Amino acid sequence: MKIRKLSEKIVNQIAAGEIIERPAIAIKELIENSLDAESTCIETVISGGGKSFFQITDNGFGMTSEEIQMAVQRHCTSKIFDNFSNICTFGFRGEALPSIGAVAHLTLMSRSPQNNTGAQITISGEKISSVRPVAMNPGTVVEVRDLFFTIPARLNFLKSEQIETNLIANVIRRMAIAYPAVRFTFSTTKNNRYTMDFKSTDGNFPDRISQVIGEDFINNAVEINETSPNITLRGYAGIPTFNRGNANQLYVFVNGRIIQDKLILSTIRIAYSETIPLRRYPVIVLLLEINPTQVDVNVHPAKSDVRFRNPSMVRNFIIQSIQKSINKKRNFTSSILSNKMISSFHQENAEKFRPITYAHKAISPHSQEKLALQENNLSTKELLTTNNTYFMDDNSINDTTTSNYPLGMACAQIHQNYIISQTYDELIIVDQHAAHERLIFEKMRQDFNINDKITSQTLLIPEIIDLLEGECTLILEHDEDLRRLGVTVERFGLNAIAIREIPAILSKNNASQLLRDIVDEIIENNTKNNLTDKIDKILATMACYGSIRSGRKMHLTEMNRLLREMEQNNNSSQCNHGRPTFIKLKLSDIEKLFGR
Repeated sequence: MKIRKLSEKIVNQIAAGEIIERPAIAIKELIENSLDAESTCIETVISGGGKSFFQITDNGFGMTSEEIQMAVQRHCTSKIFDNFSNICTFGFRGEALPSIGAVAHLTLMSRSPQNNTGAQITISGEKISSVRPVAMNPGTVVEVRDLFFTIPARLNFLKSEQIETNLIANVIRRMAIAYPAVRFTFSTTKNNRYTMDFKSTDGNFPDRISQVIGEDFINNAVEINETSPNITLRGYAGIPTFNRGNANQLYVFVNGRIIQDKLILSTIRIAYSETIPLRRYPVIVLLLEINPTQVDVNVHPAKSDVRFRNPSMVRNFIIQSIQKSINKKRNFTSSILSNKMISSFHQENAEKFRPITYAHKAISPHSQEKLALQENNLSTKELLTTNNTYFMDDNSINDTTTSNYPLGMACAQIHQNYIISQTYDELIIVDQHAAHERLIFEKMRQDFNINDKITSQTLLIPEIIDLLEGECTLILEHDEDLRRLGVTVERFGLNAIAIREIPAILSKNNASQLLRDIVDEIIENNTKNNLTDKIDKILATMACYGSIRSGRKMHLTEMNRLLREMEQNNNSSQCNHGRPTFIKLKLSDIEKLFGR
């Protein structure tokens, strides 16, 4: 088979297929052009999920009739000329308009402020019309119809109209976050009204985030604002308990570009690894500004990935910035009630529980106040005992006391598992086992980091456990590492191990089960190197055995001691598995539930 040169038409279609993957990508490219043109208002209208029609209108500086002719030709751009290592604009390849025009019917209209009339040109496949005048306001309008009509096979790979619409809306939301001074609107021809209208916030970043993501996020997030040579990171990091089941709300930008770079996304996961459970994801907005010479944005046709000159530096900077910001908000936890939840609660219970109509005067609410309480023969003390609930028996809680403690003062234990405490404006529910487990973990990790080992205690009577031969060998291969972790073992017979020392902070009652779990951890992770490489996982396993168990009755002094220790530890709001150790219910939310 002979080698032949491809026709210009085929070359254009191949290039368009690489750059314009779906309607959302085409719209992103056009919005980026509008931002490069210094637009302050960008309107997007679509039909059929963007497959049949979309239009982008902006009020940027526009183009002359001469410029509009060049704009639809490949590799013609106003963005760069010769310095490809210092790109400060979205566009730089001059491919967006010709690529879209190669696979759709495209109409481009533009007017610069210096001209009284605008200019219009159309592209249909490879056919380009002549320029003609058009009456319009300053700015640019791009209309696209019948996307991929020249390569209909591509339509088979697109999703449903609703999914494609959602993808476009997601692009606009992300653009709106990064550019709060710009107004973004989005509508469909079906309802002929704005589905989204993000009005300019005059550059106010928190207000724009509230517009796009919602006030619940701002109320459950901490600000990030860190700077180092050649790199700045700002944004908002959701507290760990404000998490989601997918990664759709990771909003990441590099020099203003929407980025889905795997390096940054994995870095975010690492930053939250100790505080968010597996298969849960944070809600976070990150705007990374880096010297353009330190990042290559020309590594992906859609410009969604970037390559950093010093990726390890960027990675460490992001991790440290996120963790530093989160740790500033000690004992963070999300409010468990949002306005939507409160509204839903009212709607649901309005049907279940209707107001009581008092038909007899003798049992009116006023009369009920006079009823003798002695009618109930079951005393309060017996009632609490019956329900496994322990309440404080004094009146020591007051505003002065609770205001000194972020987690308040304990006032009850319910089901011998949860501590109830109160501040002057909040009710707090603490999972006693999860909270104490995290504190034990942090103490052992601090001990290990300072002394390079964990303080141990010698068992008066060694604990003997039977293991399989392979398990015995596996444990003894790691005996030095175990000793650093506070566990001293030695062989006892053919298939048994004697435990002689365990971490001083743990109870000796669970020594055998602890060692079995460590064996399982080694086998599961196929750990052949130092066991201390898995230090956090091993310590988390140990901490579980040293913590207060569910079902254990606690006295007020113990509860308050636990609360005070939690307040002294920045990481106490999540257990070792990333689940919350406590939740807060604001008094104002409780009052809303009762319609007060």
